[in-house]
Amino acid sequence: MSENKDLPVAGTATNVEAVKFVYDFTEGNKNLKDLLGGKGANLAEMTNLGLPVPPGFTITTEACKVYLDSGEEPAALRDEVSAHLDALEERMGKKLGQADNPLLVSVRSGAKFSMPGMMDTVLNIGLSDKSVQGLAAQAGDDRFAWDSYRRLIQMFGKTVLGVDGDLFEEALEAAKAAKKVTVDTELEAADLKKLVTRFKKIVKTEAGRDFPQDPREQMDLAIHAVFDSWNTDRAKLYRRQERIPHDLGTAVNVCSMVFGNLGPDSGTGVAFTRDPASGHQGVYGDYLQNAQGEDVVAGIRNTVPLAELETIDKKSYDQLMQIMQTLENHYKDLCDIEFTIERGQLWMLQTRVGKRTAGAAFRIATQLVDQGLIDETEALQRVNGAQLAQLMFPRFDEHAKAAQVGRGIAASPGAAVGKAVFDSYTAVKWSRSGEKVILVRRETNPDDLDGMIAAEGILTSRGGKTSHAAVVARGMGKTCVCGAEELEVDTKRRRMTVPGGHVVEEGDLISIDGSSGKVYLGEVPVVPSPVVEYFEGRMHAGANDADELVEAVHRIMAFADRKRRLRVRANADNAEDALRARRFGAQGIGLCRTEHMFLGDRRELVERLILADTEAEREDSLKALLPLQKKDFVELFSAMDGLPVTIRLLDPPLHEFLPDITELSVRVALAESRQEPHENELRLLQAVHRLHEQNPMLGLRGVRLGLVIPGLFTMQVRAIAEAAAERKNAKGDPRAEIMIPLVGTVQELEIVREEADRVVAEVEAATGVSLKLSIGTMIELPRAALTAGQIAEAAEFFSFGTNDLTQTVWGFSRDDVEASFFTAYLEKGIFGVSPFETIDKDGVGSLVKAAAEAGRATRPDLKLGVCGEHGGDPESVHFFHEVGLDYVSCSPFRIPVARLEAGRAATQSEGSDHR
Repeated sequence: MSENKDLPVAGTATNVEAVKFVYDFTEGNKNLKDLLGGKGANLAEMTNLGLPVPPGFTITTEACKVYLDSGEEPAALRDEVSAHLDALEERMGKKLGQADNPLLVSVRSGAKFSMPGMMDTVLNIGLSDKSVQGLAAQAGDDRFAWDSYRRLIQMFGKTVLGVDGDLFEEALEAAKAAKKVTVDTELEAADLKKLVTRFKKIVKTEAGRDFPQDPREQMDLAIHAVFDSWNTDRAKLYRRQERIPHDLGTAVNVCSMVFGNLGPDSGTGVAFTRDPASGHQGVYGDYLQNAQGEDVVAGIRNTVPLAELETIDKKSYDQLMQIMQTLENHYKDLCDIEFTIERGQLWMLQTRVGKRTAGAAFRIATQLVDQGLIDETEALQRVNGAQLAQLMFPRFDEHAKAAQVGRGIAASPGAAVGKAVFDSYTAVKWSRSGEKVILVRRETNPDDLDGMIAAEGILTSRGGKTSHAAVVARGMGKTCVCGAEELEVDTKRRRMTVPGGHVVEEGDLISIDGSSGKVYLGEVPVVPSPVVEYFEGRMHAGANDADELVEAVHRIMAFADRKRRLRVRANADNAEDALRARRFGAQGIGLCRTEHMFLGDRRELVERLILADTEAEREDSLKALLPLQKKDFVELFSAMDGLPVTIRLLDPPLHEFLPDITELSVRVALAESRQEPHENELRLLQAVHRLHEQNPMLGLRGVRLGLVIPGLFTMQVRAIAEAAAERKNAKGDPRAEIMIPLVGTVQELEIVREEADRVVAEVEAATGVSLKLSIGTMIELPRAALTAGQIAEAAEFFSFGTNDLTQTVWGFSRDDVEASFFTAYLEKGIFGVSPFETIDKDGVGSLVKAAAEAGRATRPDLKLGVCGEHGGDPESVHFFHEVGLDYVSCSPFRIPVARLEAGRAATQSEGSDHR
């Protein structure tokens, strides 16, 4: 097979004359997705494989980018399209839209990355008042011709001319009502002819122009509409959701039409080489007789399972099964296929590597390894941390008493509970108010995307595993149940009627199980997922479905652990969390926040310490705190015996340990008005006023607190050292690391370190135990990052506190801004993702990289880690691997995700180095 290595390199808008903008399907291949988009590249690949693909050509993404940048198509594009159209007409023996023997084409989008339903398609281009007669004669079927014509006007009107699609749907429903039928296939040629007249009137009224009769005008306008659809709101929203770059543009595929609506020996379908929901091998997909492709994905008519095609058309079924096997072996992956049968002739309209659920991704990856199609390294790249996180979500308790009211197709797994809502606007509005919602629709369409994102899950009464709702939900990892036919969804009255007559009103709680397809009234209790039970050591691989999933996860995790360079630690503040983290695979504690140990019963002791007026009062408070701290650390060292434990000295914003100033003021005022004793409250209020800060996050905290309150850090270091000595005497292996927070200059660290070294030496002398306690600091201020070379002179390790570093680099407080303007920034594309979720590589990341390099230039053996929540974010883990950190630390439940992504990062680096 030719790789077409000599194809012209794509140009830019300033050099468009030398660029080839149109490629025949015989010219490309699957490696040209940047230029031909995914659909065009794969149509070319199937053509190269000798599969039955209708002839056609692809307009490149470069042409789209020129059009979007300039507002005009490239000057050379029209002539290139004309030349390829002439060649297509000669090959087919027909002319586009000619009256007696018309060639019809589809105009379809095709971006590099799959964006199901987000961009536009127009079928049956070339039909007109004249050519419809020729199509009828050609096919010997008047009904088919008029059905195709009404579809063109409907799609063209909505997609190209911007007519409200509901107007066409209402006219179609009225035609069915007048005929007293329920499905469009029962409308006869005369009915459809009247519908065409009605549709043309809608176009004239709403668009202010007649439906174009010139077939070339139809095609050119459709091409421009596909280009324009790259920048629709729904396409932008989908790209932000899936983190697809906005500057790629879309290709346009012009393909000769084949017809699935020519009668019962024709049809259209979507097939998967494996079940995209479970990963199991078998015959999976949907088929619809006497229909065009949009009918299947739109979910407006319920399909039959693909397996029934064997009974309907054995020859086409056998050929399709053979092609599916060919494609899976060729692509070495699950393939998603669209096909049409035209009077017994099978045609392949599209293939792509199919979207799948998280569980299917893990199962399929290991299955393909076992079949020898891919190796373990490739299997590791076929899954990701976001999918693993989905598998750790809870599931419904199958033993709970629950009122099941329906069952549909298990389209995308998960256990979702929420209030029923019946339109996307309400889903978004309620979700932003903190409500959990389930979006309930007869079927979804691309305009529902924002509601689907906002909802906990999606429930539809129509459609199958290949409907819009199912495909998009699987891509997003959303729970979805489709085709629950027994549920009567009334979106106008905002209600759903279930068997037995019970009515679910908007706002009523419902539960949907995307693994079984079951729908329940009310809230169903949940239980831990089998994957979590596996990580907890409570489940092992076996024979049932859940065990198969656990086995797949186990195999891939084992390989990731063998390959990764980054170690993974936990953020844990007590023995219980530490033990859980260890079960999840933690290799130590990267952040123990000691301020969490002082809340609750000990808060009063810290309050007394902070407000102490005399040295004696301060000493009394410290003496009371010391044994409590020591006990905390003994328990922690016991839980993590043999593994490093990084303990951050006290780092609270001061206000967290002081009474609320407003509440205290009210208490004092009330006591005064009642002439009650209030000396203590008054003294406390005066102290709170003295210590009150406008911005506590940037005030007296961290190392500053340790330097201002004598003995505070000394007490903590002593507790750590004594606890370590006690564990050593008990034959334990404590590996304590003392971390000084919020350091901005090396002098701060040197002062604290000198006192810490003195205390550790005292404990060694008193206990006779040799302690090797390393002392380092958090890098969480821009100045610390910029002076890291100096700070490394006094530090044995750096731990990047990326939460605070993000706040100080960006100059905003997370607690305030996430609720105020982050939504607007995400919607406007200023943020592709929250910088608190994924590290800002250009800003915060550049400081991390520079600090790591400067620190190691001073101290080559400097240990480097990260302890912000970025340590458990998949994309951020890859960045930390690239800049050479030694470990990441995250919350216990994120540890498996970090382990997996660390392995993926290592194998990706190997691949890059090899290349």
